[in-house]
Amino acid sequence: MNCFRDILQKGGSAVDAAIAALLCTSIINPQCAGIGGGVIFTVMDSSGKVKIINSRETVPRKVTSDLLKSCPETTKWSMKWPQGGLFFCHNANIYNVLQNHLFHCFCSGGKLTLEDLALYQANVTDAWNISLGEYRMYFPPPPAGGTILSLILNIMKEPNTTDEKILFYHRYIEALKFANGLKKHIRDPNFSSDKMAKNLTEDSFANHIRSLISSDKTHDPQYYGKNSYLDSIGTTHVSVLAEDGSAVSVTSSINDEFGSNVLSSSTGIILNNHLNDFCGRADNIFHGRLSCLSIDVVDGLEALGHKVAKFYNTVNAVEKAGNCISAWSDERKNGKAAGY
Repeated sequence: MNCFRDILQKGGSAVDAAIAALLCTSIINPQCAGIGGGVIFTVMDSSGKVKIINSRETVPRKVTSDLLKSCPETTKWSMKWPQGGLFFCHNANIYNVLQNHLFHCFCSGGKLTLEDLALYQANVTDAWNISLGEYRMYFPPPPAGGTILSLILNIMKEPNTTDEKILFYHRYIEALKFANGLKKHIRDPNFSSDKMAKNLTEDSFANHIRSLISSDKTHDPQYYGKNSYLDSIGTTHVSVLAEDGSAVSVTSSINDEFGSNVLSSSTGIILNNHLNDFCGRADNIFHGRLSCLSIDVVDGLEALGHKVAKFYNTVNAVEKAGNCISAWSDERKNGKAAGY
């Protein structure tokens, strides 16, 4: 994706480049992200100061927890398009449509109202952070999943088992299971306390979870606090490093693949289904709320009781060592890193 590289070369900021990349991503991978969803920016300026811009979706004021109980047919897995194929050629005109026909696009029935749109605003906050050896990791506060990631990395800090591959991956998987069981406690701080989330970032809590990990076996889901709720499907992510040392890490999503499977006939926007994020959560839906191997290793993990299965995933990375910046885009999705 060269669009954001071109923005940097023309003097744009890391934020400018990230926005350009997201716009391109919504066209290339419309099943993952778009303006029908939400976005969280982690922005570091050239001085090293880090801020979070949270513009995730919020629950419309008229939505209640029993919204879909009376219409089970609409919740079945299906996808009805308004015409024979997707018509993303109109995307360039979306913003004009929203400006000139906002009422008819979004407010002719349904639960979303003009009041919801008028009250919505992005929140700019300080980043949370933890120390990881010689590094410091900055991440968005709840309801984003950075707290869960910080817990996993804290658990894996000690002991050093990188020389024992099977044991390392076993403990890593166990850490993921415990973290997954704790996701339900990551709530919108505007409506509930963030005390539990802050507790997850403490070394003492990571030490406690680490003590519960058995090195010779795995356990039933209940051992990890895992309830029956919908698993996360995935999202899209963009990382940008600029010449002045500033950086942007941004995640955008419409939640499941193709979101709610609803394509607006007037705008071409695929609408999100982030209300699914409330399934199995420790809090309830409330308006305004913001909705985380080689064959010998596989054999070793299965011997410890793990059920190993293949799944589609992609991993990308950007690394800066001194004045040298290296980037890699996973070949499994035919992507390429862009730089100059």
